[in-house]
Amino acid sequence: MSDLAEWALGLGYFGVFLVSFIASTLVPFSNEVVVAAMPALGFNIWLTAVWATAGGYLGSLVNYFVGQRGTDFIFSRWITIKPERWEQAERIFNRWGNWALFFVWLPVVGDPLALVAGAFNIDWRVFSFWVITGKFLRFIVLLGIINWFV
Repeated sequence: MSDLAEWALGLGYFGVFLVSFIASTLVPFSNEVVVAAMPALGFNIWLTAVWATAGGYLGSLVNYFVGQRGTDFIFSRWITIKPERWEQAERIFNRWGNWALFFVWLPVVGDPLALVAGAFNIDWRVFSFWVITGKFLRFIVLLGIINWFV
């Protein structure tokens, strides 16, 4: 386990919030280890899912606002989105519409989906509904599977 994961676990629910926030931005990071370890350390599954969802939602909201303001302006110095990832996210969004936002939690294409939603000026309330629903269900399923086998 990485030092960051151990540090986050030491912070409890706030730690799972922080790693979920970071993992939901364009920073390449995974929160699954921390989320999965929480119940084993005695933390409530539902509260873990709520805190992870809150962090993940706020991280995705950052991506949404970056999409609204322009990714070149904000990230051109530090982070670049590969054109094929952006195009893939646009194709998914154009095909599925707002339903695509349910899948913002997916690896690789999820973060660009949030950016595209911002660039397309999707109403933030619609964005919030789909992102929170998708992320919460993802964490409940992940934690449920872990609980089933542990």
